Amino acid sequence: MISENPLTRAVNPLARFLALIAGYMLLGVALFVTAEILVRRFFNISLQGGDELGGYMLAILAAFGFSHALIERAHTRVEILIERVGPRMQAMLNVFSAWCIALMAAFMAWRAWTTLMESVEYRSLSGTPLMTPLWQPQSLWFAGLLLFAGISLAVAVHATLLMLRDRRRLNRFYGIKTLEEVIEEETATPETGMEALGK
Repeated sequence: MISENPLTRAVNPLARFLALIAGYMLLGVALFVTAEILVRRFFNISLQGGDELGGYMLAILAAFGFSHALIERAHTRVEILIERVGPRMQAMLNVFSAWCIALMAAFMAWRAWTTLMESVEYRSLSGTPLMTPLWQPQSLWFAGLLLFAGISLAVAVHATLLMLRDRRRLNRFYGIKTLEEVIEEETATPETGMEALGK
């Protein structure tokens, strides 16, 4: 629960804000693509670049969304096994999964950094009419993955410390969501985007 977990309570505002910004950017691209379709249909001209910008936005949205999904415990988990073992084994599996996510996030951030540096070094441009300097969208993509790597590493360290001190809290903070938590989320009054941004 974000309200009880000091780590997720600390990083949630930033992760949520950036995820919302990325979402609004994606909405902007969707409107641009809609305008492209209408202009092409009625005036037989193209605004150029809608598909390219959409690809960039999807990558950036995913990168920033990973952190928010981690905090919300929304990443896919195989529950069939963890529900059938005791609290001690659940704690061990939760720590293991936290470190797997952290290592994968660190690997993705490292590969994004090398890709970005290659684009800067070779002054790479997209092979499209826009000829976008690739370092520009890749910088935002890398920033999202770097944030994900930092938060996931902090989660893994926190989970490890809880393994040594309080396994019950470990399972509550980083285990699968209980049925009560899912029902509470589904029945909660949803916030509008602007309300969430104001928090």
